[in-house]
Amino acid sequence: MGSPAAHNTDRYYVPTPSAWPFALTVGLVAVVIGVSGYLENSNIGPLPIWLGAALSIYIIFRWFQGIARESEGGLYGAQVDRTYRWAMCWFIFSEVMFFAAFFGALYYARLLSLPWLGGEGTKLATNITLWPGFEATWPSNGPAGLGGEFQTIPAFDVPLVNTLILLTSGFTITMAHHALKEAKRVPCIAWMWATVALGALFLFFQAEEYIHAYNDLNLTMGSGIYGSTFFMLTGFHGMHVTLGTLMLLVITLRLMKGHFKPESHFGFEGVAWYWHFVDVVWIGLFIVVYWL
Repeated sequence: MGSPAAHNTDRYYVPTPSAWPFALTVGLVAVVIGVSGYLENSNIGPLPIWLGAALSIYIIFRWFQGIARESEGGLYGAQVDRTYRWAMCWFIFSEVMFFAAFFGALYYARLLSLPWLGGEGTKLATNITLWPGFEATWPSNGPAGLGGEFQTIPAFDVPLVNTLILLTSGFTITMAHHALKEAKRVPCIAWMWATVALGALFLFFQAEEYIHAYNDLNLTMGSGIYGSTFFMLTGFHGMHVTLGTLMLLVITLRLMKGHFKPESHFGFEGVAWYWHFVDVVWIGLFIVVYWL
């Protein structure tokens, strides 16, 4: 008899029914309810956010634990590996479309609706009727000076530092991948811990940036169209960095337990793909949101 993996090369493993997807949905819905309540200044309080986030993180780790156990138990064959690769490709494609929608919203607000409200291309002078005296300049706190005057965050300050951090993290995870393929586990783990640290450092600086924006610059989510698009794009990216850092942490801990082999390590590759995607999105954000 051969190894368990040898017996599962040609058959497709179907896991037993699990309650994790439902439980994770409950946690994420609690987070959404808490955040929406905060944005609407309701009396819900932060409890749903903390409980939902704690439940979601716990479930994610337990779910990952189950998948790791199945993988290391030799239950996954070549067909399962192909399925995971296709699934990860489609997942990243959906994320590309997710951010494309938000970049599209910024493009529409900045390059289409703003000039139109300023009178560009209008023959009936509807801008005078809708927003008399409107100045079509970006960044704008329109409509009607919503949220008051604010200052923007300079691109070549914390955003540039965060750009260098993410670019460096892309290098460190690539070095970790090369080390894993060469069966150099200790250097691989060291590079992975460096990547985790860089991800956490990025989040720290982004939190500092948000605090500075709210307390010193009067730049909030209520600062007109600029404030809403700024926090929508950078905030969702920050959520993806948070998830990516958790994934990197899980992979690093699995490496320390002896998981993954040079010839079979899609769990590592999938997280690396996702992290490179996060890097690319941030470069777009830095150029379009902060610099231009």
